[in-house]
Amino acid sequence: MNITNSLQGGVLTVSLCGELDHHGAAEVRKSIDAAIDRESPKKLRLRLAEVQFCDSSGLGLIMGRYRKARSAGAEITVCDPSAAVEKIMRLAGLDKLIKIERSTEK
Repeated sequence: MNITNSLQGGVLTVSLCGELDHHGAAEVRKSIDAAIDRESPKKLRLRLAEVQFCDSSGLGLIMGRYRKARSAGAEITVCDPSAAVEKIMRLAGLDKLIKIERSTEK
């Protein structure tokens, strides 16, 4: 799993590339939590366009970052989820809790 972070105007964008499963979820969680603690963003954007696979551990990671961001006073969105991620989010009902955004910039 590759993770990149960028902060612009109080918006922390975390881009993930690879498979979001139990093998990489702990590393991703630590990285995102550290970035939230360090940057204190107003908004957290999880960009998941390049995530080819997401299992229940990935859903747990997304839900946990929702709670972490909210407790830090930040809004959270999932940006450009891959078809696999969007499908599992919708099946689990996370799309009702976490806003899904589509950007024109890829």
